[in-house]
Amino acid sequence: MTDLTDLLARTADQTPVGPPPLDALHAGATRRGRRRTAGLTATAAVAVAAVVGGTTLLTSPDQTAPVTSPTPSPTPYTLRLVGFGHAVIAIPGDWPVNKSMCGTPQQDTLLLDDPSAAQFCKADRPPGVESMAVYYGRPRVDFHADETFEIDGVRAERQRTTCSPSFYPKAKGTAKVTTCGSTVSIPSLKVWFRAESSTSAEEVDRMLAPIQIVPDLSGVPSYRSLGTALNPVAKSYAPVLAASGLKAQYKQVKSPSYPPGTILGVSPTAGTILTVGSTVTVTVAR
Repeated sequence: MTDLTDLLARTADQTPVGPPPLDALHAGATRRGRRRTAGLTATAAVAVAAVVGGTTLLTSPDQTAPVTSPTPSPTPYTLRLVGFGHAVIAIPGDWPVNKSMCGTPQQDTLLLDDPSAAQFCKADRPPGVESMAVYYGRPRVDFHADETFEIDGVRAERQRTTCSPSFYPKAKGTAKVTTCGSTVSIPSLKVWFRAESSTSAEEVDRMLAPIQIVPDLSGVPSYRSLGTALNPVAKSYAPVLAASGLKAQYKQVKSPSYPPGTILGVSPTAGTILTVGSTVTVTVAR
């Protein structure tokens, strides 16, 4: 059985120093090496860090060992797994969720059922911002598979990384920002990952590299993609949970704002990685 801690440790241990080749995607087991983690050694799963202590010198019995000042430990670099069903990916542990404006990330962030994406406005992406979005269902209409490969024996499709320029901020009209993005879809699991970066195309490839298929673990699937955008229904969500190897426990609450059967929320939240057989509490309007 896959242990969450072991999985994160294994993912961290396979961290490349510097940009990995695109072929790493086909292995499905290499996590991205962020710019700020170059040279960092992974020693734990949930807290991945290189802890450096003081050095002890060997001396003869009649010698006094010199006193050395301990070297300050660097700030631990954490990882966490997110995903829907058995498809998961490792992202920086300090990334917040849905830090975006009108669907456009304003800082490094994980996008899960981003509510701002429904807003009818335009926002510019600042430079140096990375984001990972996880979706349940079919990829967006502009997706096409440029290559097909396998991740842990499961067929996956990749759209090649493309970049397009924009200007930020609009008020000055001088700062040119190029945003690169790519999508990996796993059709059999109805999960797809979208990585975008206003740093480089190589950063996109690194972000998508650590996708894994984990039969003994499962990410709480999204329910907002079911039914209509405003009224995801419990009867449609139940088979999705079952296909992910998770159990549903329903909690009914009175809600004058929504029709009976509407899902109001799930706990743990969508994207949380659980062991197969775990229970998800689904709050439903009655």
